[in-house]
Amino acid sequence: MLSCRLQPKSYQYLLAFIFAIEEVNRSPHLLPNVSLGFDLYNAIHSEWKTLESTLTWLSAVGKAIPNYTCVRKSKSVAVITGNTGAISAQIGTLLELYKFPQLTYGPFDQILGENHQFTYQMAPRESSLAMGMVSLMLHFHWTWVGLVISEDTRGIQFLWDIRQEMNKNEICEAFVEMLSVTDRTYASLEWHYLFRIIESTANVVVIYGDTNSLMSLSFWRHGLLVTWKVWITTSQWDFITSETEIMMDTFHGTLSFSYSHNEIPGFKHFLKTVNPSKYPEDFYLTKFWFIYFPCSISKADCETLQGCPANASLEDLPVHVFDMSMSEGSYHIYNAVYAVAHTLHEMLLQRVEVQPVWNGDGLTMYPWQLNSFLKNIKFDNSVGDEVNLDQERVSRKDYDILNYWNFPQGLHLQVKVGKFSPRAPHGHRLSISEEMIEWNVEFKEIPHSVCSESCGPGFRKTHQEGQAACCFDCTPCPEHEISNETDVEQCVRCLDDQYPNPARDRCLPKVVVFLAYEDPLGAALAGVALGFSVLTALVLVVFVKHRNTPLVKANNRNLSYTLLASLCLCFLCSLLFLGRPNTATCILQQTTFAIMFTVAVSTILAKTITVVLAFKATAPGKRMRQWLVSGAPNSVIPICSLLQVMLCGIWLGTCPPFIDTDTHAEPQQLLVLCNKGSATLFYLVLGYLGSLALGSFSVAFLARSLPDTFNEAKYLTFSMLVFCSVWVTFIPVYHSTKGKVMVAVEVFSILASSAGLLGCIFAPKCYILLVRPNRNVLQGIKFYKMKARAKSNHTKSCTPNTFPV
Repeated sequence: MLSCRLQPKSYQYLLAFIFAIEEVNRSPHLLPNVSLGFDLYNAIHSEWKTLESTLTWLSAVGKAIPNYTCVRKSKSVAVITGNTGAISAQIGTLLELYKFPQLTYGPFDQILGENHQFTYQMAPRESSLAMGMVSLMLHFHWTWVGLVISEDTRGIQFLWDIRQEMNKNEICEAFVEMLSVTDRTYASLEWHYLFRIIESTANVVVIYGDTNSLMSLSFWRHGLLVTWKVWITTSQWDFITSETEIMMDTFHGTLSFSYSHNEIPGFKHFLKTVNPSKYPEDFYLTKFWFIYFPCSISKADCETLQGCPANASLEDLPVHVFDMSMSEGSYHIYNAVYAVAHTLHEMLLQRVEVQPVWNGDGLTMYPWQLNSFLKNIKFDNSVGDEVNLDQERVSRKDYDILNYWNFPQGLHLQVKVGKFSPRAPHGHRLSISEEMIEWNVEFKEIPHSVCSESCGPGFRKTHQEGQAACCFDCTPCPEHEISNETDVEQCVRCLDDQYPNPARDRCLPKVVVFLAYEDPLGAALAGVALGFSVLTALVLVVFVKHRNTPLVKANNRNLSYTLLASLCLCFLCSLLFLGRPNTATCILQQTTFAIMFTVAVSTILAKTITVVLAFKATAPGKRMRQWLVSGAPNSVIPICSLLQVMLCGIWLGTCPPFIDTDTHAEPQQLLVLCNKGSATLFYLVLGYLGSLALGSFSVAFLARSLPDTFNEAKYLTFSMLVFCSVWVTFIPVYHSTKGKVMVAVEVFSILASSAGLLGCIFAPKCYILLVRPNRNVLQGIKFYKMKARAKSNHTKSCTPNTFPV
């Protein structure tokens, strides 16, 4: 028995049912010598009407009488129902009482499988439908999608599935409209649904449900023409209505998913031959013919058609009235008939094995007996497709993607434009021909549906608070970071030897730089260093030339020679900081600087001690005078220098300086410089030098008030003040600069401190030696000796008789 709702387009279900039965009856291999018959009942989308039809069939008396039948043996062994899960569930509730097998040709419904033991669904599970739709969205980069879903068990399950797939692939819901099946007839609610769908910013809308559950989604009923949306739906919703014949259609360009199946051979030829004369008992076919063909009804019996075209055929009808291609539901009905036939065939074969000689009741079959066979039935239909009623063992089916063409010809065609194969490898599941797709008339190119425009290279997505993940702002990448793709969450930091270009979409290699001699700054510092070293050498020549003069003798000429030589080397050691660093220069830079300056400062300390001792040694035989005569102050130089050499040796032995690169000094430059290795030892060496300088300054400061003819105590004090000031200033300035300037600051500090010592100590002496030689005489010395003696008498102390030579 077939139960279906008879409409112009669903009439194909009945014809597929008849076609399958006639094909089985003609087959010599399936149920030989047995003919299948059928009863037909109309299933209206109403609970009491559906139950009334079922009870009428069970009673077999033309009236719906519960638990009563007027026939002793029923000829019906199975029921094929559909085309919605609601209809099948209503019928199945009653059939369960009699263990009557029910085969449904409508879409798969989880509730039917869970609550109805003897219900067998021909349609496969929709486990891959959500995946297929999301794959289509990803192909066209649609990330802002609306959902319109029927509020039933199937719709809720689909909503769960598609939400999971959308979240997994970062596709957002613009809105979710659940269409209530019970309230679909109220026009106010219809308008409420339609208004929110039309006003949404999403250009792509997924519609899920069957024809009955989506009756409220009728734009034409309100005179609306929506041409700026892309609709994605399934073949279970017949949106191609016969009520309107206009070419401009809201659903033009709709993409529909339908289970992929081959065309059953002979079915189209069968449809072409169907007419009222071939099936005179089919009153619906007669009515169908009368409506769509120029026929008239005979006045004699009011049942016979007359005046019909001789060659009239269903093929002549428009597609929106009757489609010659086998629909998904018709394909399932065809397989359902064959499933029952194969079951009966297996039962008969089993009976033959058990009871070789049949009696009169040998062919009697009871409906409940079919259930054990139907659960395990498995066969290939006429096109080679496998039919298996055990859904747990059915593999995932492929989907055809159909595109609805109506404008401008008004042909109401559904054209296959793609396919989704869930069993194919990832990345090859969806195949689609974009050039074949007819989009809705509002779109001149592939539609665009996003909440926020993509963030191009150089930008990253910043999510808007309280909005969906697909709604975001585009923020430029932070400093030192880039993005070379669209819609990135985080920018990528460039490597240390690279920097981002102005667009911040790629990293460029940094230019290797160092304080070279060719640079203006490097050339200037090198010139100053060479100039001062030559000047120091000239001062040394002057002192050697005037070595026998009172001024040179009075200032301890040996210490002066040592100081001038060390200062000359101090100027020259600054050249080690210029040019591209290498291992040798890195090792020599700080150690040479530290040792040379230690020699210079310790020499100044020795000169200062000598001056103090010269004025404090009061008489022959005193210990101070013995120290002065023996040259004990000169031992300060090797002692202090040796300590510094030991510190430098420890530095080089534990963590010596090495070649390094500074990647953060300049954004677009890679500075090559010498890493000091151990910062602790570096500052220890520098601290020792500072302590030595501070000691020299303190001693010189105490000797500043001694008689000042040829006494350089004041000059030594001032020179050490300049020296300490330079290096105290150097530390904060050095740490606040970057790049080549940092190296230049250290070189400048070396030159400035060396020049300060040279100028403060030797400039006055050179002035006397070269400009005022008349002051370089012994009389001046005697005069100041007498002045010193008078002062010492006042203080009850004596001045030395002679200056050290």
